[in-house]
Amino acid sequence: MTTACDLLLHGATVVLPGAAEPVACDIAVDGGRIAALLAPGTAMPARERVALTGLVVLPGAIDAHLHLGHGQDISRPRVPADAYRETAAAAMGGITCFIPYLMATEPFATILDDVIAITTAGARIDFGYHPIISTEAQLAEVQACIRDWGAPSFKIFMNNRGGEGKRLGLPDIDDGFLLRLCEAAARHGGMVCPHPETIEMAWVLRERVMRADPDGAGGLASWNATRPPFVEADSVQRAAHVARITGAPLYVVHTSSAEALDAALRQRAAGARVFIETCPHYLTHDITWPGGVMGKINPPLREASDREALWRGLLDGSIDTVATDHVHRDLSAKQGNIWAASPGCPGMETMLPVLLSEGHAKRGLSLARIAALVAGNPARAMGLAQVKGAVAVGMDADFAVVDPAARWVVTRDGVVSAAGYSIYEGWALTGRVVHTLVRGRFVLREGALDDAAAGTGRYVRRELRHDGTT
Repeated sequence: MTTACDLLLHGATVVLPGAAEPVACDIAVDGGRIAALLAPGTAMPARERVALTGLVVLPGAIDAHLHLGHGQDISRPRVPADAYRETAAAAMGGITCFIPYLMATEPFATILDDVIAITTAGARIDFGYHPIISTEAQLAEVQACIRDWGAPSFKIFMNNRGGEGKRLGLPDIDDGFLLRLCEAAARHGGMVCPHPETIEMAWVLRERVMRADPDGAGGLASWNATRPPFVEADSVQRAAHVARITGAPLYVVHTSSAEALDAALRQRAAGARVFIETCPHYLTHDITWPGGVMGKINPPLREASDREALWRGLLDGSIDTVATDHVHRDLSAKQGNIWAASPGCPGMETMLPVLLSEGHAKRGLSLARIAALVAGNPARAMGLAQVKGAVAVGMDADFAVVDPAARWVVTRDGVVSAAGYSIYEGWALTGRVVHTLVRGRFVLREGALDDAAAGTGRYVRRELRHDGTT
């Protein structure tokens, strides 16, 4: 560059595509994009220079699985403040782009523009949306969602049968509906993201467990027993098989157990295009956790052996992505016993720190692998790799700048999300996000949020470019 760039970040090591270890280099940012990667100390005129000595620059994290709503409702944001609060939580955790699920019974053509506008008005980070397909009218909109809104990934609740979806206000569907969604996705360049539970089996088990434990004294173990790993695995293998037959790519959300992971890997070996996601809480918590109903999640927290199987999947490359399945309902939704409490927990502020602490510091998970799990692979799976997911010239200047050696304790009063709590309260973590930049703008600086960044996030149209491999 012959003229001054907007921003020069210098003194850090940087996780670059293809590099096994962070590389010392300076980063020039101009017009919201990465303009140059320079040898340390290279002369470069810049309007702003920021020293990052001792820190590591990762590509900004992309959370491909969360729920953004209003109050206790997680269907969609209703006012800009909803996005303002939860994108603040995302920025605290080094997340520079997220893709919430959009849940409705109306045709998406009647709401998508408004939802995008509301989110944009409050957002500090960039975002997309996954439509949840639940009705015939929505199924007919698959092509339009891909073509007109750049929203090519579609969630389906495979467990919504026999009135199970009433809690979320959704109608019943069946495997015929799944087949037709996979066909439509394959035809128009989309991808299916199934919530995998074979609910008919879960009903039988739930009746047995609740009869034996009507007061929910068994807590997380009882919850796990009502929808155990084989209920998840059966649905994973069924969805992946249908996707393979129809030619649709499949993104398996919130993999929680060794059985579900194995089911997905078998279908991948058989030729299915299967991306596998897990979540931090399945890597760190199990049915022995003393937090009780705060740990009620769908799928449930599992056994310690499942937790370790998932770590192996991260280390050996079997698992593609880590996402939060963030739910911002506050603790009032957790009242009552394990049967009455609402499922879900927040996680955007801690996803990257947990991987740095429990993965990198304790298990030797490389920073390059962490960058792939939270940025490169989600970008590729979700149709963002053209602009996000890597520190490379021409890409959006989205960065999570971390101190891998920083030790800190998660506290409730430090939680920014509207949830107001964390399942990691009291945990001493090693590794913290210091700065978060979105398109070259600091949205988090020295650990402090910039409120002026609210409303600078933008909707990102996505286009899947899968090459037939995972």
